[in-house]
Amino acid sequence: MKRTLLYIIALVLTIAAGAQTLKVTTANGTYQYPASEMTENSSALFSGGTTLTIGNDVFTISDITNIEVVSTQESGVEDNTVEIVYNGSTATVTMADNVSGYVTAEVSGAHVSITQTNTEAIDDNEITYVLSGSTTDGSLTLDGSYKCTVTLAGLTMTNPSGAAINITNKKRIQLSVKNGTENTLIDGSNGSQKACIYSKGQLQLQGKGTLNVAGNTKHAIKSGDYITVKNLTLNITKAVGDGISCEEYFQMKSGTVSISGVGDDGIQCDLGGDTSTGETTDHDDEDSGNVYLEGGTLNITVTAAAAKGIKADGDMVISDGDIIVTTTGNGAYDSDEMDAKGSSCLKADNNMTISGGTLTLKSTGTGGKGIKADGMLTITDGTISATTTGSQYRYSSNVTASPKAIKSDGAMTISGGTIVASSSNHEGIESKSTLSITGGYVYAYAGDDAMNSASDFTISGGYVFGNSSGNDGLDANGNFYIKGGNVVAVATREPEVGIDANSEQRKQLYITGGNVVAIGGFENGSSISGGTTKSASYSKGSWYGLYNGSTLAFAFKVPSNNSMGTSMAVYTTDTPALKSGVTGSGTSFWNGFGYSSCSGGSDVTLSTYSGGNGGPGGEGWPGGGGWPGGWH
Repeated sequence: MKRTLLYIIALVLTIAAGAQTLKVTTANGTYQYPASEMTENSSALFSGGTTLTIGNDVFTISDITNIEVVSTQESGVEDNTVEIVYNGSTATVTMADNVSGYVTAEVSGAHVSITQTNTEAIDDNEITYVLSGSTTDGSLTLDGSYKCTVTLAGLTMTNPSGAAINITNKKRIQLSVKNGTENTLIDGSNGSQKACIYSKGQLQLQGKGTLNVAGNTKHAIKSGDYITVKNLTLNITKAVGDGISCEEYFQMKSGTVSISGVGDDGIQCDLGGDTSTGETTDHDDEDSGNVYLEGGTLNITVTAAAAKGIKADGDMVISDGDIIVTTTGNGAYDSDEMDAKGSSCLKADNNMTISGGTLTLKSTGTGGKGIKADGMLTITDGTISATTTGSQYRYSSNVTASPKAIKSDGAMTISGGTIVASSSNHEGIESKSTLSITGGYVYAYAGDDAMNSASDFTISGGYVFGNSSGNDGLDANGNFYIKGGNVVAVATREPEVGIDANSEQRKQLYITGGNVVAIGGFENGSSISGGTTKSASYSKGSWYGLYNGSTLAFAFKVPSNNSMGTSMAVYTTDTPALKSGVTGSGTSFWNGFGYSSCSGGSDVTLSTYSGGNGGPGGEGWPGGGGWPGGWH
């Protein structure tokens, strides 16, 4: 054996540099050495007749199963590449000539452990590990301190005892799914692994192929750093914990991601350290706990109690994409926070900003929410449909979670977009602070207040329709200001009103502009100026056109709720006019209850508006004595 090896090596050293490659195969893989490197380094050495040293690699001669010389063109692996082929109970590792000195492979059956020790990028490129084949008892463990790429090129792999891919390298890892290939990774049950795919460092999921992942112990995909998604088709079919879990930030740029069968959240992003950096330029050194949704298609279904479709420890920023999230789990008691929690399709522990995209959100469990921001919620554009159908979750008489289609604990501002919010058993849209609408098309239906603010509520633009079947149409616990825009508010029967301000606390409704319809009337004590207010009777399910003088403001349909206010008040800055039985046309909005144009119809007789529900002595009028100074 020794004589044969010496002969082959001597042959290699006599051939023109770069023309031949020495291939050494052991149970742990195939190593390749170009003749040019061996000539320059004079690195083929025997020691004691038992080991062969080539460069930095030391082989036990008894472990060598094959050694041959091939032309460099026939060596089979591209530069900067390590190929790992799984075949049932075995795996074969083949290394390119220029990286074999920096990569150590250990193979046990079909379990492959790689250690990468290069100090610089090789030939101006990083090492790529290409995985293919099939095994029901295999894995890849990758260690080192350098960036690299792991390419899945038609791989079906199950590790019954641990993670399918376990990357302990803390540097940035690109996990690339080769175009045109389908890949499936499954881990084992009752293991100690954190995920089926785990990366201790930054994880970039990319490529144009398909990756299917099932996590049978904890998460499907987990990173101890950030995760980005681009181009690939990712199907997470099972996870005992989260579908995707990461720290620092999560960013989806494009691609298609489907998540179902998970035992906790669909996507969860935590703050890595104790203090947030906030969003940084190009996300360099960012540790924010933020979620950025910038494109692609995202379809998530979660079923666990109080689970979140997408959960951000920091902010959530949505600028584009087709986002479909469904939660079906009921509310639950959080013993750490000693509070009741409901499921949420989108949940930000801080602020949420939506500037684009199409969002279809539905929560069916008790206490569920479509959108929940613990901080401020800002909507400037996008198409949003948020629906909750569950009832209130009640842990005790004073520890509850109420369903809301859209809720923010901080100020809520809407300046654009198309929004449909529906909550059959509670508020449709609620801000625990101020609520301001300056633009967009906003429709809310609710069994409680259609829209509610815990403080002041201001409408100065846009198209706003609040439809309540059990309370006020639009409600402010502070002052209510209508300065412009096009507004329809529908309340249930008295004492509720179409547009309500907190008169119990000496707050008022101020109308100074816009075009307004209120079934159930305006709050008593309202201050109305800059226009004319009239009242009329109405018919359920009928279409009407509201005119500001001779100019159509909008066409609207009166809902057919079981219980509705007895009168309809209208306000415009000119003399209002109303037509019934019109045919809507042009732009459709308000979930089909509004049109920008209409034709036909017959004139409706308008009467002088006499005030809010019940007149003096009605709701919010202390002792029936009226508001000081009256209302005008």
